[in-house]
Amino acid sequence: MAVGVFDLFTVGLGPSSSHTVGPMRAAAVFAGELKDSGKLAQVASLRVDLYGSLAATGHGHGTMTAILLGLEGYYPEVILPEEVEERLAAIADTGTLHLAGSQDPDGGVALPYGVSDMVLRPLTVLPRHTNGMTFTVRDADGEVLHAATFFSVGGGFIVREGEEDAAQKELDESKKELPLPFRTAAELLGHCASKGLGISEIMLLNELASRSEEEIREGLLHIWSVMEGCVQKSIKREGVLPGGLKVRRRAPDWHDRLLKEDKDNDPKYWQEWVNLIALAVNEENASGGRVVTAPTNGAAGIIPAVLYYALHFAPGMDKASQEDRDDVVVKFLLAAGAVGVLYKEQASISGAEVGCQGEVGSASSMAAAGLAEVMGGTPAQVENAAEIAMEHNLGLTCDPIGGLVQIPCIERNAIAAAKAINAAKMALWGDGSHRVSLDEVIVTMRETGKDMSSKYKETAMGGLAVNVVEC
Repeated sequence: MAVGVFDLFTVGLGPSSSHTVGPMRAAAVFAGELKDSGKLAQVASLRVDLYGSLAATGHGHGTMTAILLGLEGYYPEVILPEEVEERLAAIADTGTLHLAGSQDPDGGVALPYGVSDMVLRPLTVLPRHTNGMTFTVRDADGEVLHAATFFSVGGGFIVREGEEDAAQKELDESKKELPLPFRTAAELLGHCASKGLGISEIMLLNELASRSEEEIREGLLHIWSVMEGCVQKSIKREGVLPGGLKVRRRAPDWHDRLLKEDKDNDPKYWQEWVNLIALAVNEENASGGRVVTAPTNGAAGIIPAVLYYALHFAPGMDKASQEDRDDVVVKFLLAAGAVGVLYKEQASISGAEVGCQGEVGSASSMAAAGLAEVMGGTPAQVENAAEIAMEHNLGLTCDPIGGLVQIPCIERNAIAAAKAINAAKMALWGDGSHRVSLDEVIVTMRETGKDMSSKYKETAMGGLAVNVVEC
């Protein structure tokens, strides 16, 4: 199907969309296919091979445990954090995986299998993408019953090896069903000009091809509620983040301080609140909690932080009704989603493919567009806001210390959120005309990602990951 707003904003588990959500989804698809084939009862052994970035930083990103859950039949959008803890504890205690059957014990196969049984190949990169994984099951005679290779290409999206052309063809065909399809910002702005509509309105018309307006509104408000819930859970957690770096959680203390210092929603505290929301979301993500992929987990805090700004500090919001506030949420996410489509179509949102510019950069660009839209920007100003935000994230590397989505990822979300707000404000003070187009910036990001050394693309083999002592 054509990429839509509900593909870019999905509910999942931390800490990484490409290293946690995608692998879990791929494993669940594989388990489902095996179950549907009628060969499940014949399975005697299971092998999982992880390649490239998945193998290099898989332990820090929870890749292996996510795959175990997927193999048991769980999908990231439906499993709850408490279920994650329960199942992983059971697998660790018993050393047994219930292949394709954790939710239906009578229908699965119990296999002695765990994290240590996976085969890691960090120096082997498959041709399609650095985030590759192969699943293979055999019978008692060693004959292959079912095998498949998947690639986690960012944002929780997965592609099966050998079906890339078919998937692209399906995408192209599905786009023909949209009333106003677009792949570039130029095409998007062309639709806005010809129809006299804003960017969020163009996106809405395309979403209406597959859902009713009520479903779209309800779905987007649910996405926002999950973002809010993520923040509320995070500000109640204290101590240090898991993983060994002993990174202290800051969100609870910052929240308490803000409640004491800012009793009247004083505009002078806008950046402190934006920082708090971004940090809270990404601390929850680093904990493996429930977050909204927006458009990735590593960049999950940017859009909720900027949307929080829109709802609390944008002019007139202090007198807005709940319905008006809901309208802002819907409009913001639709405009942000439209820009997200451009990155997904023309470049990449995978840190393992193009570096952090594809994650934090694209999220900052999307957030800037959303904010400019709800603050009354013209389509040209909204496109300008998105361009400014990405232009100043070009070349951003992905070099997480210890392979964990903590340093520099958490603070980077707060910085990028502030960039998005500034980009929107700069664009709104202009008339929409500018020298560098969003399309040119997106192409530049893609080409920069191709030229970037693999050390700086989510492998923990360069940058901060090797220059900061883990202690």
